Amino acid sequence: MKREIIWRELKFVGTILLGCTVFSLGFDLFLDPNNINVGGITGIAMILRELFGFGSIGAYFAAINIPLFLIGYKELGRRFFIGSMLGMLFSTVLLDLLTIIPVPQIDLMLAALYGGGLTGLGLGLVFLAGASTGGSDIIAKLLRKKFRRLKLSRLMLILDIITVTLTGVVFHDITRTLYSVLPLYVSALVMDGVIYGLDYSSLALIISDHYAEIVQTIADRLDRGATLLEAHGGYHGDSRQVVMCAIRRRQITELKDLVSEIDPHAFLILQDAHQVLGEGFRHHGDSL
Repeated sequence: MKREIIWRELKFVGTILLGCTVFSLGFDLFLDPNNINVGGITGIAMILRELFGFGSIGAYFAAINIPLFLIGYKELGRRFFIGSMLGMLFSTVLLDLLTIIPVPQIDLMLAALYGGGLTGLGLGLVFLAGASTGGSDIIAKLLRKKFRRLKLSRLMLILDIITVTLTGVVFHDITRTLYSVLPLYVSALVMDGVIYGLDYSSLALIISDHYAEIVQTIADRLDRGATLLEAHGGYHGDSRQVVMCAIRRRQITELKDLVSEIDPHAFLILQDAHQVLGEGFRHHGDSL
């Protein structure tokens, strides 16, 4: 059992490190040298460096992320917070360290495509581990408290669009904004492919006396809805409420953590769910 725990934690950290390495390579080799933005905190860091005329991407990346983590740690959950802190620290170091690698001389179109593909692959691996690199997802979660009707994905897209638009303004070159749309789209496409694979999701069934708090926390932290099912115990015959919730695979770790925080004695069942259709997943009629 101890060996399994050690292996699980090594895999957790290793996947985050690999993802941050791939992300940093895509940014340092293809995007940053060509002033092409992919949004997020790295994109903001690129803009700040240009505005102030000094400093490194890694330094600005850390300077923005650290206060965000301090403000938003309650919104993340323990394991997701630890993983995201690791992701942020790895990215901070690697974004500056990997600049020693010679930059390939290719045209802007190829730079945008390869940069978007690698950054999407890197972020996908980090999310797949149940973590993030911090930044825009924390901002989005904080903003969602003010704009409850907007989805997290919509808020993150709005933030990325603003960042990409500012790139053209700061660098006095509108073509940089136009080219930046490419890696933004490619990155999201590749990231979804890594995270969701063949569109597998998970169905969670949670039995707990604290079901109301669990339902609310799932909505606040995971941005997912939940359904309460009326059930009766087979042995004692007592009535129980069962929480049913469909989630993405990358949210499994967060779900386990939040259920454990609220009720360590809760009964949690997770099973694969294929082709979940409806809000937050695929639309009815979509093909795989």
